[in-house]
Amino acid sequence: MPAEATTTTGDPVVPGSRREAALRALADVPQEPGSKKPDPIVIVDDMVRRFGGLTAVDVRHVEIQRGAITALIGPNGAGKSTFFNQLTGFDQPDSGEWSLNGRSLKGAKPYQVARRGMVRTFQLTKALSKLTVIQNMLLGATGQKGESMLAGMFAPLWRGQENANTDRADELLARFKLDAKREDFAGSLSGGQRKLLEMARALMVQPELVMLDEPMAGVNPALTQSLLGHVKALREEGMTVLFVEHDMDMVRDISDWVIVMAQGAIIAEGPPHSIMANQTVIDAYLGSHHDEPLAPEDESARIAEDEAADGRGVLDAESGQTEDQP
Repeated sequence: MPAEATTTTGDPVVPGSRREAALRALADVPQEPGSKKPDPIVIVDDMVRRFGGLTAVDVRHVEIQRGAITALIGPNGAGKSTFFNQLTGFDQPDSGEWSLNGRSLKGAKPYQVARRGMVRTFQLTKALSKLTVIQNMLLGATGQKGESMLAGMFAPLWRGQENANTDRADELLARFKLDAKREDFAGSLSGGQRKLLEMARALMVQPELVMLDEPMAGVNPALTQSLLGHVKALREEGMTVLFVEHDMDMVRDISDWVIVMAQGAIIAEGPPHSIMANQTVIDAYLGSHHDEPLAPEDESARIAEDEAADGRGVLDAESGQTEDQP
């Protein structure tokens, strides 16, 4: 990729940056559903989740490229959040296999998934409202020695770790511009600030993969650019990002690769610029043939059908009969 290369939004791709590395890695990947990636961090095979007669997720094969920002898009009800729940252990599929770094996550609980390096945020934030901001942050740290009943009785065994966790929490709060809210109750934060807190708390476990479920939903426009910057920074720090989003401007701005779901299945994959022009994707969002003009013969046939229907309606009205009457 030449030094002067730019993204689809016109932003320069900095030579040597992790974004350039991600774009290079994905440059030769086939733009088709289930395409294989050169270095996948997550691999999913034959994942199916049904609720009664509704199939919410039916993913045959999908791979998430390590070190890239991947957007998961699709119309409402496509199964995106349900798919997130399957991957992170908040719900279990009826069948399927999925792995992180080659290690199966089937049957793993959410806390086990997080400890292995995959963390997530939620469309509706999960901040503990009656705890302070710093307390919420410290809850995100894993492997705390003081949580053991025996070790908790001896402060020297856990005090050093607690201080290190507090220092990391304070660094993250400063990074996300929440340090002034450190001692405030989480319930007093605005919706956008809660999104920032949730993202900061997720980073307490130093994850490899961060999954964001509609990070811009309900966020004040004043905080949108801040959130976008934080998401981009995750990639530059070596993390992989998978996010669900409906804001196509955001998808074009920050994603390296886009995966499209519809009716629970993966229907398209590719870089943002090709996905936005993909007819299958357009049909999934707007319906097939939403903007195709009728051929003259089809238009004449439809007019004839409408006139015939109108004529039947007049006859029915005059005779006092309905369609259900003999």
